[in-house]
Amino acid sequence: MSSANQQEANLSTLGPRHVAIIMDGNGRWAKRQGKLRVFGHKAGVKSVRRAVSFAANNHLDALTLYAFSSENWNRPVQEVSALMELFVRALDSEVKSLHKHNVRLRVIGDISRFSTRLQERIRRSEQLTENNDGLTLNIAANYGGRWDIIQGVRELAEQVKDGSLRPDQISEELLGERVCMNDLSPVDLVIRTGGEHRISNFLLWQIAYAELYFTDVLWPDFDELVFEGALNAFAQRERRFGGTTPIGADAS
Repeated sequence: MSSANQQEANLSTLGPRHVAIIMDGNGRWAKRQGKLRVFGHKAGVKSVRRAVSFAANNHLDALTLYAFSSENWNRPVQEVSALMELFVRALDSEVKSLHKHNVRLRVIGDISRFSTRLQERIRRSEQLTENNDGLTLNIAANYGGRWDIIQGVRELAEQVKDGSLRPDQISEELLGERVCMNDLSPVDLVIRTGGEHRISNFLLWQIAYAELYFTDVLWPDFDELVFEGALNAFAQRERRFGGTTPIGADAS
């Protein structure tokens, strides 16, 4: 989508159409409860359910959740194994409800590193919901923003190699058509829970002009009120997309 189309898309509504969330704080939440980190991840699933319901009820086009980054493989083996099993169980328990509520589920990232069992669950879940036209729920799993951009660059490099594309024809628009979620409205708002103020290699291309909202609330405590607070904060922002006049303001 071109920059002009991005601006037009964001002018069509006062609120964000596409929200992305970095779900941080599960481990610290569990530690405060005197429990293992896996208990925090399990509690976080409930917050995912609340966030999806809120997004659907507020007519968002898309909600993208950072579930497992490409760097998360560096965590302790036991925690990674528990996360993978939790992912499988969540798909099994939630996908029918998502389908019932007209939610389209997509998983973005390099899923080839996952077990065959998990890959099959992902494929079945995506196929079940692929024709739904309500909220699009993107789960970023084994995802990294740099990986995403590299995949697009490799596709363009192959076209240059086979002669179907000249190097001077490579443009921002062409690369943008090859990163994840290129068919969706641009990310308008990024929310990060847990008190950290960084992006952590999340959607580097897609959030170039997104508004950022940071909250100290740990992910298992993220609820409708916190989500609403983020949307209210977004409504107060002046979005310029690199210009000097806020989008939607009278430039005369």
